[in-house]
Amino acid sequence: MYRISNIYVLAAFGTIGGALFGFDVSSMSAWIGVDTYNEFFDHPDSNLQGGITASMSAGSFAGSIAAGWLSDILGRRGALMIASLVWIVGAMVQCSAQGVTHLVAGRVVSGLAVGVTSSQTCVYLSELAPARIRGRVVGIQQWAIEWGILIMYLIAYGCAVGVSGPAAFRICWGIQAVPGLTLFIALFFFPESPRWLAGKERWEEALETLALIHGNGNRNDPVVQVEFEEVQEAARIAHQAKDVSFFALFGPRVWKRTMCGMSVQMWQQLLGGNVAMYYVVYIFEMAGMTGNTTLWSSAIQYVLFLVTTGVMLPYIDRVGRRKLLLIGSVTCMVIHFIIAAVMASKGNAVSNVNGNSNLTWSIKGSSGMAVIAFSYIFTSVYGFTWAPTAWIYASEVFPLKYRAKGVGLSASANWIFNFALAYFVAPAFHNIQWKTYIIFGVFCFAMTFHVFFTYPETAGRSLEEIDMVFDTDAKPWRTNTIQDRFGEEISKHKEAGVVKEGSGATHAEVA
Repeated sequence: MYRISNIYVLAAFGTIGGALFGFDVSSMSAWIGVDTYNEFFDHPDSNLQGGITASMSAGSFAGSIAAGWLSDILGRRGALMIASLVWIVGAMVQCSAQGVTHLVAGRVVSGLAVGVTSSQTCVYLSELAPARIRGRVVGIQQWAIEWGILIMYLIAYGCAVGVSGPAAFRICWGIQAVPGLTLFIALFFFPESPRWLAGKERWEEALETLALIHGNGNRNDPVVQVEFEEVQEAARIAHQAKDVSFFALFGPRVWKRTMCGMSVQMWQQLLGGNVAMYYVVYIFEMAGMTGNTTLWSSAIQYVLFLVTTGVMLPYIDRVGRRKLLLIGSVTCMVIHFIIAAVMASKGNAVSNVNGNSNLTWSIKGSSGMAVIAFSYIFTSVYGFTWAPTAWIYASEVFPLKYRAKGVGLSASANWIFNFALAYFVAPAFHNIQWKTYIIFGVFCFAMTFHVFFTYPETAGRSLEEIDMVFDTDAKPWRTNTIQDRFGEEISKHKEAGVVKEGSGATHAEVA
């Protein structure tokens, strides 16, 4: 069967898995301010709406926990194919929702699929991509999430203004099945991860895939040969280890990586992105916007999110992971405190905003416009920094034997905090209003110190070379000075001439 070999084409189709996450985000955020939705579901209060929104994250948490086990057994492609089918089922259940319980069930099922795709798409692409462009390739997943958010938001907007009655949100939620079906079909033409193949001792297939992706089919290409040697060594070490359980991820040589992977996903949520994504309509309503103006202003925010991440992707491997994370946390901290100060000093408590009793704080006029402006700036900074970088970093830090389960566990940290915040933010706007931003500002302050003192730099290194970075005694803020062994090995191969096919590729030598 024909296999796609262009890494960017693979990333474009593979990251439809990320788009599924984006579809589910705005499939809810677009409707919470629409009368059709609120009337059909009996005007859910802030607690119930928080639960409806968070139900997808609950399913994603369970899906990400199971994702590593599924991926190790069935392969990266197999796990993504199963998730695609589950997503289609979830879309159908949501489309046919007759009440809140029915809708929540559909969002949980969809969440199971997103939990697998959000973690294993990163694993799959990181194991396929060349080291020098791995950041931009894996980062395309985040870009796909943002495309999914914008596309579904615009579909929801079109349905809200052009279709009457419950058919409006049913059409919107049913359309979600289309990208799931597209991903399922595309995966038949994808190669399996060479590192997963090596882990199963399928050496010829592993070498063939590396040659296909990195050497235009040439097994003797120096890059292919060096990459294959490193994969062999990683597989040899993995085979010497015992079967990996989740408890093994906290063992003596791995716990630091697990803490980095899980915490970067946790901090991505605690940075405050959920405030901007799930409840952007609430923010703009508090700032004095109404009706279609609110919906279009929200769409502008999603466009900014999409553009900023897209602009950053070509440069993300040059800038480095640590620098982007630190710039993002400091800048977002300042923005949160500014928004809190403006809302506290210029706003006032009210019984409701435009009839929405979930909102009890109002800030209008030029001060309201300032809140909207800083919300736009926050979204742009988030798109430049933490939105793509957290997923990239979590996909890089684990060695081969632990990667699928490690990234799955890291994604579960993202989803459990996603669940908590999706549930928390709606009641927070109702009960503590502007103080919500103070909480997120404090989180940004804490994560800045955590990143600086515990996160090594991983940009530009092969996955196997990152193992060496974590095993060294160098301080995290000095790991970018560690010598590039992968580049040296490629130079040696080039100087030695063309390597004969089959060199260092036999099962006996690996064993």
